[in-house]
Amino acid sequence: MPDEPTLGEVMRRLEDVRTDLKDDFRELGLRLDSKVSLERYQLEQVARDDALKLLIERVRGIEEAREQAAQNRREEEQRAADRRAADRRLIFTALVAPVLLLILTVYLNAQGAGA
Repeated sequence: MPDEPTLGEVMRRLEDVRTDLKDDFRELGLRLDSKVSLERYQLEQVARDDALKLLIERVRGIEEAREQAAQNRREEEQRAADRRAADRRLIFTALVAPVLLLILTVYLNAQGAGA
């Protein structure tokens, strides 16, 4: 009968099994406490998706505003170039044309005086 355990040894082994089970259940409880419910997980996913959509819309709005500002800047530069061209034409007609007419008048008077 030396192969059979004694009652004390059986009791110690049962106590060890009981302690191991208690530890395992405690760990399982801790793990379950740290888990998130499916409903909460889905709500968090929806909130994250909504925040992402808002961020995408905001970025799109910023990009559109920048494109609009660039378009306005190009249009303003074109208007400024058109104004410069009009100013050049005005300068020509206001300064150069009268000088040419004066020269023509002096030439014609000189031709008439010499004849």
